[in-house]
Amino acid sequence: MRVGVLTGGGDCPGLNAVIRAVVRKGIEVHGWEFVGFRNGWNGPLTGDSRPLGLNDVEDILTRGGTILRSSRTNPYKVDGGVDKIKKVLADQGVDALIAIGGEDTLGVAKRLTDDGVGVVGVPKTIDNDLGATDYTFGFDTAVSIATEAIDRLHTTAESHHRALVVEVMGRHAGWIALHSGLAGGASVILVPERHFNVDQVVSWVERRFEKEFAPIIVVAEGALPEGGEEKLLTGEKDAFGHVRLGGIGTWLADEIARRTGKESRAVVLGHVQRGGTPTAYDRVLATRFGLHAVDAVADGDFGVMVALKGTDIVRVKLSEATAELKTVPAERYEEAEVFFG
Repeated sequence: MRVGVLTGGGDCPGLNAVIRAVVRKGIEVHGWEFVGFRNGWNGPLTGDSRPLGLNDVEDILTRGGTILRSSRTNPYKVDGGVDKIKKVLADQGVDALIAIGGEDTLGVAKRLTDDGVGVVGVPKTIDNDLGATDYTFGFDTAVSIATEAIDRLHTTAESHHRALVVEVMGRHAGWIALHSGLAGGASVILVPERHFNVDQVVSWVERRFEKEFAPIIVVAEGALPEGGEEKLLTGEKDAFGHVRLGGIGTWLADEIARRTGKESRAVVLGHVQRGGTPTAYDRVLATRFGLHAVDAVADGDFGVMVALKGTDIVRVKLSEATAELKTVPAERYEEAEVFFG
């Protein structure tokens, strides 16, 4: 059997660990051959591929990013895209695909399965917003990076007695903001799931100043003030219809300074959260996902995604995994509010 592997969407720590696990088990247990398709779905669209052998994955466990590179290519936005993919797979003798990605990449995988292509999905996103799995790899690393940044910002905020607003990733789901904010001892956490009242935020900030402490506000990039609109870096949309968000941190810092008279600065962590070596947790989770993806291919069980349920790796339908985003429930956010201010 010849199996193709691709990584789509935004990069994140742990992608290479999945690739390594897939190739090692596929070759050493089943004797398969592997083809790595470059640049997400663009690879099987254009035939851009490379062989993947044991030597190719020997030292990639600790590396961030992806050796196959990535893109936000959507083959369903390309004329004849599905037929092109089927032809490339046939020409290269590829019997099955393992697609590693988030909602967009796996949404394509689901549609391709419906169109007769054998695909197994592996869940990847630092936002942890993919349904049907308790956690996605990349999330733990992103939270750890954001938490370390918040820890460091506490000392400089205290030294200058200023408010610092930390903008983290999270378009529609505030898991990174919630977890890093709690772990970092933030004074306020703002998530996309709950529109925030600026007056209330200012009240929490002032309460923190009254206690002779400097407030740290963690805000997800998709968080919205009541009656406000998303802050866009650009109105241009990618192939999946997403705009680039950014700027809520700077806007909020300016509002806090204007309303309190206190110095306030914004720090945007951006792609720092997605880069660098994965945590031990993400390496293990990514490796387990890769091993179980190979099992699904061996069983001919296509149209599924491997998922974490409790401590077990299970298989769920791609349709279930991509049906809806996993967002922060109200009760989880309300738990955190006791620490605000």
